[in-house]
Amino acid sequence: MARRSVLRLAVSAAITSVVSGRSHARDGGRMRTWPPDAPLSVKRLERITAYFKNEVAERKIPGAVVLVQRGGKPVYLGAFGLIDPRSSERMTPQAIFRMYSMTKPITSVAAMMLVDDGKLQLEDPLSKYIPSFATMFVGVESKSPEGDGVLTLERATRPITIKDLMRHSAGFPYGFYGEGLVRKVYGNADFISQDISNAELAEKIALAPLKEQPGTVWDYGYAIDVLGRVIEVASGKTLYAFESERLLKPLGMSDTGFYVPDQAKHHLIAEPLPQDRRLNIDLIRNPRKRPKMESGGGGMVSTVGDFARFCQMILSGGTLDGRRYLRPETLSAMTTNQIEPDGPIKRGDYYFPGDGFGFGLGFGIRVEPGERADPGVLGELKWDGAGGAYFWIDRMHDMFAVLMIQSPSERGRIQREFKALVYDAFEN
Repeated sequence: MARRSVLRLAVSAAITSVVSGRSHARDGGRMRTWPPDAPLSVKRLERITAYFKNEVAERKIPGAVVLVQRGGKPVYLGAFGLIDPRSSERMTPQAIFRMYSMTKPITSVAAMMLVDDGKLQLEDPLSKYIPSFATMFVGVESKSPEGDGVLTLERATRPITIKDLMRHSAGFPYGFYGEGLVRKVYGNADFISQDISNAELAEKIALAPLKEQPGTVWDYGYAIDVLGRVIEVASGKTLYAFESERLLKPLGMSDTGFYVPDQAKHHLIAEPLPQDRRLNIDLIRNPRKRPKMESGGGGMVSTVGDFARFCQMILSGGTLDGRRYLRPETLSAMTTNQIEPDGPIKRGDYYFPGDGFGFGLGFGIRVEPGERADPGVLGELKWDGAGGAYFWIDRMHDMFAVLMIQSPSERGRIQREFKALVYDAFEN
C-alpha cells in the first residue's frame, strides 16, 4: 500500500509538471482538489445508485451501466433500467452499447501501435498511404455583391500529416452540424449512411475541399475514419483484423467490434427511448448486421467490462497483465496537449473537448480548471460518444470511470452530473 501511495504521488508530480503554471494561476482557489491517496466513501458512491434509478424512473433514459475503478479494482458497478425500452429485459453489465465517437481513442491507439512498429510516422504525409490526398484544396468562403455565399478553392499550404488526422487538424469536418459552404459539401455527400468501404470513403473525402489549412484548427470530423484506412494500408489488414489481433483480443475485449456477430447476444444490444433516436443525423445504426465500412471514427460497439480493460491499460502506462501495448514515450505523445497556447492548433468554432480541456492524439486532456471549474484533476483524459457513452481517466488518483447509456439528448447533462457524484465521494 505504501508503494502504491508513493507511485500516486509520483504520477501527481509528473502530471503537475506537464501542465503549465498558467493552469494553476487561473485556478483562483475555485477548483476542488484531493490528495492522490484520498479515500473514496462507499456510502457516498451509493448516491450514484439513487441518481440513476431516478433518471430511469422519470423516463429520461431507458437504462445505464456505470463503473468506477480505482487501484485496478472496481469500487462501484451498477446497472439500471432496461436494455431496450421495447422489452422488459433488465439492464446488465453485459449489455452492448454503440460507442460512436468513443471508437476514436481505440483507433488512435491502434495507429500509435503502428508508430511503435515503425510502420507509421506522425510526420508522414497522408498521401504516402493514400495518394489521392497528395493535392488538396481549402474551401474559402466569401459573399457575392448580391449577398450569396461563394466558395473558392486555394491550394493547401502543406501536406496533411498522420498527426493532423489524430489531433483533428486535417481540415475534414463533419457535415451534419454547423454552418458554412464547406460543411454543406460534406453534409450533401452524406458519407455516414452510405454502404461503402473504408477505402471508398477515403477516396470520396479526398475529392472534397478542406475546411481549414492543414495543421491550423481543431475541427471535428472524418479524420479518424481516414486514419482507419491508413491503418489498413500500413498493416495490410482490415481495420478490425488489425485491432482484433493486436489490441482487442489480447486485452480480452471480446464484445468490442463493428457489429455483434453472435445472434445469441443480439438481445443485449442497448437501445434508446423511442423519442430519442435522432440527433441531426440518424444515429441508430443496426449493429446486428456486418457493415461494409469499419468506421474508425464512430462505428464500434462495446461493453462496460471491455472498455474498462482499455482504460486500465491506458491508466497503467500502456501495459496490462504483463503485456505492453504502447511504449511510454508513445503514450506520452498521445497525452500531450496540441491546442494553443501549449500547442500549435487553434480551437475551432465547435470545440468539443470543452471548458478547461486541450486535446492530444486521441484524447481530451484537462489543462486548466476552466471557467466552470468542473470536478476532476489537471492531466485527466476523456472522450465520449454521441449516444452517451463516456469515460475519463484520472491518473493522479489511479482511477477511471465509464458510463454507458444510449441517450443522445440527455448525455451532456448526465455525464457532468455523474462525474460530480464520483468526485463528491472523495473524503477530505
